[in-house]
Amino acid sequence: MNLKKYQTLLENAIKLFWETRNSQKDAQSEKEIKDTGNRSSVTGGKQLDGLLKLLYVVATDTGIPEDCIYIKGNQLPGYFRPTKDWDMLIITPSKKLVAVLELKSQVGSFGNNFNNRTEEALGSATDLWTAFREKAFPNQSAPWLGYMMIVEKSEKSTSPVRITQPYFKVFNEFHNTSYLDRYKLFCQKLMLERLYSQTCLIWVTNDHKFGDLEESISMDSFLNSFIGHLTGQLHEFKK
Repeated sequence: MNLKKYQTLLENAIKLFWETRNSQKDAQSEKEIKDTGNRSSVTGGKQLDGLLKLLYVVATDTGIPEDCIYIKGNQLPGYFRPTKDWDMLIITPSKKLVAVLELKSQVGSFGNNFNNRTEEALGSATDLWTAFREKAFPNQSAPWLGYMMIVEKSEKSTSPVRITQPYFKVFNEFHNTSYLDRYKLFCQKLMLERLYSQTCLIWVTNDHKFGDLEESISMDSFLNSFIGHLTGQLHEFKK
């Protein structure tokens, strides 16, 4: 499938990301800003609506019926917790779980939130796959699990971060790395360990520029993997 036709949707999604983020931040009172710091830039779900629209269009273009794509109220059963709310689900008419997607972002506060983001992604994947093993989604093959991360490209995210290792040595690949470098390693390792079917890491700047850090975790690779899996499951949607 020609992915160039989605370029405008991607550009609009990045623009919406910044516009929504800035409007949310402006709407906070001075007290809220003091209390929550930059938390709104991490947790504001509406910021990523443009990317959800892109993925929705890709799915329908591939042949998935609109009524089989869910972008609200997407609780799935977990193993270590009762449920987890995902950003997008694709479920066949016969109730087979085909695809599960999680979208996250980070603007600023890198030191505070990098570990939180890694722990969330690891925990969510482990919970889902363990629930799958325990037959939470019976009589089906493994779903496609996708993780997309949007990270601000700035001096703070591209400068090497000091490592503290008082007792044991940190793995060599983490030395002399920035937070963007660490997110790249993280997304690659999520696939290496088969926790996610495909990951995507996009850098963004507040003047609406964006790009990939590495081909294996690029938007094109993400969409090709997504489309490939959906294409292989189209027979499940025939009535």
